[in-house]
Amino acid sequence: MFNRRRVKYGKSEVSSFGNSVFRAGGKIKYCVFERKNPLCQYQFIAGGGEGKETPVQAAARESFEEAGIKSEDFIALTSLCHIPTYIFSEKQRKEWGKSVFVIPEYAFAVELKSENIILSAEHINFRWDTYDEAVLKLKWDSNKTALCELDCVLKAKN
Repeated sequence: MFNRRRVKYGKSEVSSFGNSVFRAGGKIKYCVFERKNPLCQYQFIAGGGEGKETPVQAAARESFEEAGIKSEDFIALTSLCHIPTYIFSEKQRKEWGKSVFVIPEYAFAVELKSENIILSAEHINFRWDTYDEAVLKLKWDSNKTALCELDCVLKAKN
């Protein structure tokens, strides 16, 4: 399992991540998740670290919480972006300090053997798509970049 370090800002360590879910049995498909109101957009599983979690530990926890996925086999992608802190709650921003304006968003993937997903209340829908379908559905450029990298990695293995 790959382990990335968290970035330390003042007293708090921070990171966020995007997590691609795929199924490769025969034809590669990617699972995209539709967030509930007010966002109502398609994205990958996402979240932030809690306490002293590493990004991959947070990815595993959030994958279980948001989709019922239990796995230790997360693939760390090299895709990395930074996201503005203003999208987080004021409470969270206070923990990081006034001088933190962006935080890193790491990307991971996990392969499932079946298409069974158990949605949390954070999502209203999910769908299994080909690369071309998924890239059109995804809202965030960081998700599209991670999807492109993952698709290239999987195709290079074949």
